[in-house]
Amino acid sequence: MSAINDLIAQIDDEELRQRIDSELKRLLKQKKFGLVFEDHMPEGLTEGAIYPCLKVLDELHHAPERSLWHALIEADNYYALQLLAYLYPGMVDCIYIDPPYNTGARDWKYNNDYVDSSDQYRHSKWLSMMKRRLLLAKKLLNPRDSVLIVTIDEKEYLHLGCLLEELFPEARIQMVASQITPQGNPRVKQFYRTDEYIYFVSFGEAQPASLPLDSNWRTGLGEAPTKNINWVSLLRTGSARKREDRPNMYYPFFIKMTDEGPIIDSIGEPYFGDDFDNVDKPYGTIAIWPIGKNGELRRWQVSPSSARELMKDGFLRLGKWNREDTAVQYLAETNRNNIINGSIPVSGRRYDGSVIVDEEYIPTFVPGSLWRIPSHDATRFGSQLLSKILGKRFDFPKSLYAVHDTIRFFVANKPNALIVDFFAGSGTTLHAVNLLNAEDGGNRRCILVTNNEVSDQEAKALKKQGFKPGDEEWERLGIAHYVTWPRTICSMEGHDVNGQPLKGEYLGTDHRQMKDGFDANCIFFKLDFLDKTQVALGRQFRELLTILWMKAGGEGRCPTLENDDVPGMLILPENRFAVLTDEKAFGEFVGRVNQEDDIRMVYLVVDSESMFKDMARCFRGKQTCQLYRDYLDNFRINQTRQTR
Repeated sequence: MSAINDLIAQIDDEELRQRIDSELKRLLKQKKFGLVFEDHMPEGLTEGAIYPCLKVLDELHHAPERSLWHALIEADNYYALQLLAYLYPGMVDCIYIDPPYNTGARDWKYNNDYVDSSDQYRHSKWLSMMKRRLLLAKKLLNPRDSVLIVTIDEKEYLHLGCLLEELFPEARIQMVASQITPQGNPRVKQFYRTDEYIYFVSFGEAQPASLPLDSNWRTGLGEAPTKNINWVSLLRTGSARKREDRPNMYYPFFIKMTDEGPIIDSIGEPYFGDDFDNVDKPYGTIAIWPIGKNGELRRWQVSPSSARELMKDGFLRLGKWNREDTAVQYLAETNRNNIINGSIPVSGRRYDGSVIVDEEYIPTFVPGSLWRIPSHDATRFGSQLLSKILGKRFDFPKSLYAVHDTIRFFVANKPNALIVDFFAGSGTTLHAVNLLNAEDGGNRRCILVTNNEVSDQEAKALKKQGFKPGDEEWERLGIAHYVTWPRTICSMEGHDVNGQPLKGEYLGTDHRQMKDGFDANCIFFKLDFLDKTQVALGRQFRELLTILWMKAGGEGRCPTLENDDVPGMLILPENRFAVLTDEKAFGEFVGRVNQEDDIRMVYLVVDSESMFKDMARCFRGKQTCQLYRDYLDNFRINQTRQTR
């Protein structure tokens, strides 16, 4: 503003100067369209480019026969997102996050200080924090088919909605209300809070899949279709049931016996006479007429031509054989329509041509935007479930089934989906992904990111004991080490933190026991940083090996080196990548790599870009990457873009 005022003051024409000054003041009084907030300085973020690496803290090699490896990264999620944007640009299928809700209850930090309800910039600090992370998350998402899912409550849902609209104008955005606390949580001088909100930000072809869901999901969709398939009688009952009411619907079905049983041979024309015995019928058949048990002459529900169409489509059959008194049955219109549109599966046809359907099928559909699902109760299936595993270590975890169901709508048909959660909390998302994989045999991979902060209460207690951040006792009680990683181990191995088998079974599964765990592996990293010069000189190859493994897909057990000696080449089919560090070994390297169909990523350590291009042409159907230039340039260029 001072610069504009100085320019206005330089205008010699007093009348023009006053008019411009008046117009400027008028414009400044007008509210800008869209979300307006203070764009605060980054919260404790390092200036200049960073060069990240991943230091292995622990691993759970629970399923040696499987190549699937999840990852937990202890880090400030801003830096972790910078790394993930390098590793998986445009490759992530689903991001699910449950960020701090900014309730004012000292539940999150900004610039290393808790933000409470008395902070007049509380909302803008939260928006600044979210904006920086969402812009990085956007680089991860597949623009052709992916989804960003964000949960929130009433404190920030309006601001978040505006921010999402601003950052993702190309996406389709919808908000769902989800009941998570049926008993309700009190709000001072307000209604009890029973629900929260879920934003779905869909890109490209992404859309919720039609899934088999129970009746709890039908809020706003009317009555659920009949769960059991019922074949109903074709004989008219109730009003207008008599022959004289619709004479053209009085006709015979001609039945013949086969080795497999009775079948409908043909369908006759309407009969208006009284001498039924003299009606012409095909040889070897008997006739079934629409006659009630008391001898009353009735009519069928449909005309002869409609009955023939039903028979052709397999929607007509005979009931229990009782000769002339055998019932003729058909599928009602709702059932037929559901079969035609595929929501009721047909497994084949019976010997008589009628369709064979699952008599206990569960309808598939896309639900409405109001979810009242008992298993989404955060107390029973969040806090109590987690306490069974860890004891009292974490407040307000999400229901396992709420997260499971939410992401399932977008990855049910993606058995190899890559799923990221960079506000990992207790690790519910990874637990939910493992449950999804166990249900359908999928190979979905999950990457969690969380810091290792202790709670406000724990921090005060530790300080009284003389501990400070960085001390072993302090770090041991941080969320990554004390909650997220132990939950991951226990849920995958099927026991609690004391080694006792977990009791109970998972809901919605075929009696899957919690004690059985999950067939998957997980690695626990801590984000660290490297010296640019040392990287460029090739002296930190050992530290970068985890990055190369992750970029290649993170399959197989993460390779390690015993010392700092750099091998001339590494060929790792089990990890799907190979590395050449000695140009003189290129001839041998290219021959061996091209013989390995499992290798899909080739890293070439070479200074000359033209030489890299010449080398890259020698690899058939494999992705190539120039080290260390690709790594260094990525973080240098990205930092330049972010500071402009």
